[in-house]
Amino acid sequence: MDDQKHYLTSGRLEDLKKELNELKTTRRIEVADRLKRAKELGDLSENSEYVEAREEQSLVESRIFELEEIVKNAVVITKEGNGKNVQVGSTVVVERDGQRSTFIIVGSNESKPEAGFISNESPLGKSFLNRKAGDKVTVNTPRGEVVYKIASVE
Repeated sequence: MDDQKHYLTSGRLEDLKKELNELKTTRRIEVADRLKRAKELGDLSENSEYVEAREEQSLVESRIFELEEIVKNAVVITKEGNGKNVQVGSTVVVERDGQRSTFIIVGSNESKPEAGFISNESPLGKSFLNRKAGDKVTVNTPRGEVVYKIASVE
């Protein structure tokens, strides 16, 4: 992976660190024990228990690698800043066609669009970054251009 920044809340970072620790300790040992038991069953070429344990080991190691990269390149979202420009961690109230919507700009690991948490890497999130209250923002969507007016930034 390239050293891409991962924007996270402190709570999410702690959750990922706990998961990483769990995988590196408990899960690795469990998988190693499964592999050892499977090897004791004999012929590895037709041993489904061994094949499954190897696949699980591969998944665990891949997740460990992924989490290590995320934790290493984590940037904790704070509520600092001038409160005028949209940045990661900002709460943005926007108007579109007379309707108000509230979005919180988060890193891609925490995005939940259905709950109003949008990624700073999404088309909508990118278009709001560094803008301020009063700005009109045009976002290209599959259905065409949509114009949002930023009502407030917190």
